[in-house]
Amino acid sequence: MTLAELQALESERVIGSYARQPVEFVRGEGALLWDAEGNEYLDFLCGISVTSLGHCHPRIVAAVREQAGLLMHTSNLFYTEPAMRLAERLSRSSLGGKVFFCNSGTEANEAALKLARKAKRGGDVVVVQGAFHGRTYGSLSATPQESKQAPFAPLVPGFHAVAPEPEALAAAVTERTAAVLLEPIQGESGVHVLSEELLAAAREACDRHGAALIFDEIQTGMGRTGTLWAYERCGVVPDAMTVAKALGGGLPIGALITGERLADVFEPGDHGSTFAGGPLVARAALAALELTDDAQLLERVQLLGAELAESLQGLPHVVEVRGRGLMLACRLDVPAPQVVTRALLEQRLVLNATGPDTLRLLPPLTLSDEQARDGLARLAGALAG
Repeated sequence: MTLAELQALESERVIGSYARQPVEFVRGEGALLWDAEGNEYLDFLCGISVTSLGHCHPRIVAAVREQAGLLMHTSNLFYTEPAMRLAERLSRSSLGGKVFFCNSGTEANEAALKLARKAKRGGDVVVVQGAFHGRTYGSLSATPQESKQAPFAPLVPGFHAVAPEPEALAAAVTERTAAVLLEPIQGESGVHVLSEELLAAAREACDRHGAALIFDEIQTGMGRTGTLWAYERCGVVPDAMTVAKALGGGLPIGALITGERLADVFEPGDHGSTFAGGPLVARAALAALELTDDAQLLERVQLLGAELAESLQGLPHVVEVRGRGLMLACRLDVPAPQVVTRALLEQRLVLNATGPDTLRLLPPLTLSDEQARDGLARLAGALAG
C-alpha cells in the first residue's frame, strides 16, 4: 500500500486517537529506521523509550525466534520457565520482593494502586502536579492533567495532587494515605527531574504514616538514566515500582515489582491478566534485561548523556536542557512541534515534542559517538530551518 492508501484506510477504519506523522516505517536496525521509500532515519525516540537497545537487537531477535517455535502462550494457570526466571532476575536486580506481570505501563500502575489500597484499605493516593501515570481509569486518576482527565470524568476518587515540593508533599501524607506515587523523572510532561529532597520527603512521610512509596519507572527504568533503575541514583528506595517500555526489548510487557513489605499483599484471585508474562515476551525481556544490566553500558549512558546535554545547550533556540542519562529534553524559544516535523521530514531525525516548547530525546542506549554527533547536526539543521 502507498502512504496515501494507508492514510485513507486509517480515516475509514481506525479510531482517530493518534496524530500520526506522514511516514511509514518498514524496517529498523540499531539506531536506524527505513521508510517504505527506502529513506534512512536516525531514531532519537526509540518508540518512546521502548527499543532502548536499538531496533531488532540480534540477541533479542534470536530469543524471540527460538521461543516462537516452542511455545507462545499457555496462561497463568500453568508454569513457564521464562516467566519464573524473569521474575527472579527482576527482583534480584531491584527491590528483592515479588513480581506481578502485565502487558503495559498503565496496567503496571493499576496493579500498584490496587496493591496499595489492599495493603491499606480505603486509603488515598498522593501524586504531584505534572505527573503522567497512564490512561486507564486508575492511572488516569493519578495523572493530574486537566486536558487528559476532563473528558472522562468522573474519575476514581481518593487521589490528591500537590505541588512537586517537599513541604507540600509531606503535608499531604496523612494516616489516611495508602500510597505516594511518583515518577523519579516526569517523562510525558517534559522530562522534569524530581529533586532528591522531594523523594526523601516522600520516603520519610510514607514511613511515618504507614503508606507505600511507589516509583513509576516505566520510562526511567532499564538503564535510561544511566543506572538500571532510576531510584539507584537518588538515594531513596521505594516499597514498589512499576516498569514497562524498554523491559520487553520491543515487545509489550509491564511489571509491578515489590519490596519485601508488600510482597504478599495480593492473594489468588486479587488480580490477573490473560497474556501477562507469557513465554514469548518473557524470553525477550530476559534478553533485554541481561543486555542492559551491564556496568560498561550503563557508565557509557551516563557519559554520553552528559556530553549530549552539554552539546544541546549550544544549539540555536535552545534555552534550557533537562534530564539525566539519555533521557533529555530541550526547552525552545520556537514552537517545538514544528521543529519535530522539520527534523523528521527534512533531516530524517526521529524525536518528539511533549508540549508547545519542549523537545524530548530518547536515543538508544547503544548509540555510537558518530551517531550522537550526526543526531546533533540534524537537530541543528531542523532548529535553523
